[in-house]
Amino acid sequence: MSLHHIAIALAALAPLAASAQALPEPGYLCCNLRTDGSWISDINYAESGKRIIPAGTPAKPTGYGRYRVYVELNGSKQAIGNDYSRDLDMAAFAKRYIVAEDPKQAMAKMPPKVREAIESARVRPGMTRAQVLMAVGYPVSSENPNLDAKIWRFWLSSFAEFQVVFDGDRVKEIVTDAQTRNLVVMD
Repeated sequence: MSLHHIAIALAALAPLAASAQALPEPGYLCCNLRTDGSWISDINYAESGKRIIPAGTPAKPTGYGRYRVYVELNGSKQAIGNDYSRDLDMAAFAKRYIVAEDPKQAMAKMPPKVREAIESARVRPGMTRAQVLMAVGYPVSSENPNLDAKIWRFWLSSFAEFQVVFDGDRVKEIVTDAQTRNLVVMD
């Protein structure tokens, strides 16, 4: 059997391997995620026609597909696509996005300006890493393999990058162009 045929056979088995992994328990979305109505990509682009599903939305995982976790969110069927974090196995990927504790409980204890930033999917200086995650989701692991890194890279679109720079656990600054800054930064 050629390497090409082996690769094709392994690719065909990927959905079976994913389905053998344990699903997380029903819980809540970790963070604000953007959907087109049925698909949520881990890159979380803010494209035309997408709406935000807020952090804390009840989430019931229903299965795995090829690089996706199927979930029910308030009765709506969605797929969370592992488009840019494929170094994570599907169980670890799912556990990033479906968490046991409702983020809204933690948000209720935060200062009003931080809550406002999270609710509007924006970042502000002084936020913690956990607060940034709630606001804009996880940075994709293909570009951000270490969540302890000083800089996290995000994109609003394929041409609109922003970098969140940390000093320890707190946001020191957000580096981006002026147009993207208006969309992602709350001062």
